[in-house]
Amino acid sequence: MKTTDFIYTLLPDALLPWYRQNARDLPWRQDTEPYHVWLSEIMLQQTRVEAVKPYYGRFIQNVPDIQALAEMEEDKLVKLWEGLGYYNRVRNLQKAAKAIVKEHEGKMPSEYESLLELPGIGSYTAGAIASIAYGKAVPAVDGNVLRVLSRLRMDGEDILSQKTKTRVEKELREVIPANRPGDFNQALMELGAMVCLPNGEPK
Repeated sequence: MKTTDFIYTLLPDALLPWYRQNARDLPWRQDTEPYHVWLSEIMLQQTRVEAVKPYYGRFIQNVPDIQALAEMEEDKLVKLWEGLGYYNRVRNLQKAAKAIVKEHEGKMPSEYESLLELPGIGSYTAGAIASIAYGKAVPAVDGNVLRVLSRLRMDGEDILSQKTKTRVEKELREVIPANRPGDFNQALMELGAMVCLPNGEPK
């Protein structure tokens, strides 16, 4: 067995107990409603957790479900988003909501491949929704996850390359626990966000 294979086989047993003890208490972790998971993942793109918290709660209050998101006037949506920046995120949210209403009877699809077809949803977000909200054993690989695995593997590969990301996604599919895929993905993300930082000491 290669060293890298050995590392991957150890991940679930090492990560899940750590996550249970150390996971941050975040508002979007209080339930696994697909809309809430989706919204939080989009808000967290290129935005700090602390900055997202007040926006998330306010957005849910004003836009409680996918149907409401699809129907709300764009200028009101943008106003709710004001201050988070990267406004294409909220515009793509609404485009995707309209597609969900039209093509999926207003229910967020559960399959990874169907999620990828929605505007603004790439492989990471599709993996996060499918695993956290629906318990599908698919990886959610972002920069934090790539950094953690790169340091464990010590292979020196470029974590910014699509080739590396595709390979990591394939390898994680083989070890992600079928009974707790959402926790596994969140544990990897949490480790990268709180301990295995790009620079400096752990928080």
